[in-house]
Amino acid sequence: MKANPHFYPVILAGGRGTRFWPWSRKRRAKQLLALDGKRTMIQQTVARLAPMTAPTRFWIITNDDLRSAILRQLPKLPPKQIIAEPAGRNTAPAIGLAAFLLLRQDPDAVLGLFPSDHVIAEPAQYRATLSQGIEIAATGDSIVVLGIRPTRPETGYGYIEVGSSEARSHEAAAPDRQGTLPLRVRRFTEKPDLATAKRFLDAGNYFWNSGMFLWRADTLANALREHLPNTAKLLEKIAAAYGTRKFADTFRKLYPQCENISIDYAVLEPRSAKGESQSHILCLPSDFGWNDIGSWTALHEHQVAKAKPTDGSLVSASGSFALNAKNNYVHVPGKFVALVGVSNLVIVETEDALLITTLDQSQDVGRVVKYLDENKLHKLV
Repeated sequence: MKANPHFYPVILAGGRGTRFWPWSRKRRAKQLLALDGKRTMIQQTVARLAPMTAPTRFWIITNDDLRSAILRQLPKLPPKQIIAEPAGRNTAPAIGLAAFLLLRQDPDAVLGLFPSDHVIAEPAQYRATLSQGIEIAATGDSIVVLGIRPTRPETGYGYIEVGSSEARSHEAAAPDRQGTLPLRVRRFTEKPDLATAKRFLDAGNYFWNSGMFLWRADTLANALREHLPNTAKLLEKIAAAYGTRKFADTFRKLYPQCENISIDYAVLEPRSAKGESQSHILCLPSDFGWNDIGSWTALHEHQVAKAKPTDGSLVSASGSFALNAKNNYVHVPGKFVALVGVSNLVIVETEDALLITTLDQSQDVGRVVKYLDENKLHKLV
């Protein structure tokens, strides 16, 4: 693996992780939890990328609630590059700010956009795929998205439709040692219904959208100038103030005026609408054991695949007993747990809250947080 001296990982870490309530809270969100091993999700994210670039090239976009905890968890990263948004404005302004900041210090900067809370089972293959994507992005105005080969008709992910083998990008980098070629992107589709997801799976030319992208800073800056001109002007003014005494006030005043929109809707969808030969969006088919761990059910499935318990249950407690019980996820630290005649349950206890749901319904846990917010039960969020 050849390191690119102009590669800058940008990690988005401002989410609340509401589907992991009651573990995940405003000041202890999903990315700060050790859901898969001893290290937290954001620590794992940085560790995977660390062999590819220096700590001084990492940037993290988060919020005021989480910044202090992230500083403690990632002491090797420059504090000034762990930036807290004064207001949440979704992913387009967040990654756009990083692009304008880096463009001022390195005209050849290549940004990698990374979620802070995903699991990668094969980090070496992951870095090899990233290296290929960085090389492609560095040579022109292409946007590279890592597409995950779907294994089931998942309705909780976005999908990427790619061109046929005849439409492969001949101008992009050569295939890697395993023969992976970048494919031109036709369109993006957000979270389809089950019938559509099954059709996508059967078609064979759809990939899950991992949310990981690679592009030159100037490519992204120009795309924002085209598709979000007002927001782009605000971000340029903020970036121009970075490193000066005016930065904090400028950031606080202008950033909330940016449009509240994801990078998918702001740039990727309108650009893909130009057609696969004109959009310059490329998908790298990727197989490195990706999992976004988006719910208690996904966490249960992931950990069961690793631990392989005979009854499919995972119990974290001071002791447990099970009778005619299977396929449960239980986290009740410090207590003895008895499971009798129950299946497919999720039970999670914290000091001030208790969640009881089913594996089938755990995607709706975020609605609990919405209720707590609406009823101003701030201590519980």
